[in-house]
Amino acid sequence: MPSIQIDLPLTIDAPTKQALAQRVGVIYAEIMQVGMDLLTVSVHDLGAGGVWRCHQSGPPTASGLIMCDIRKGRTNEVRAQLAQSLIDTCVEMFELDAVWLKVEFTQHNGEDMYHPHLGGFNTDWRGDEREPA
Repeated sequence: MPSIQIDLPLTIDAPTKQALAQRVGVIYAEIMQVGMDLLTVSVHDLGAGGVWRCHQSGPPTASGLIMCDIRKGRTNEVRAQLAQSLIDTCVEMFELDAVWLKVEFTQHNGEDMYHPHLGGFNTDWRGDEREPA
């Protein structure tokens, strides 16, 4: 963690998934003020009819879902900026309708994330963790 899972109602090839993961990594690192080496991105291309948004009346609408598991500590404004940037990326890359893309956040303490490359558990988020330029 952090991790981002992207469920899409289409089918895409591995190079496109990799390009999406790269863009998401750059966006995440900048907005959330961390190094990209903490982020895992999974792209679930579920094909036509793979993701649906339900309605009170009428049939469900084909949709997309982005799940973000992050460390606690970011403001609503920062999370909203991340959410909108991720939606914009999916709209641009896959010509999806932004109205039918949803972003959900689950916030965790640092100790909820185990990174072998860090030597164990992560720490709580305390502010900008990017490498100095």
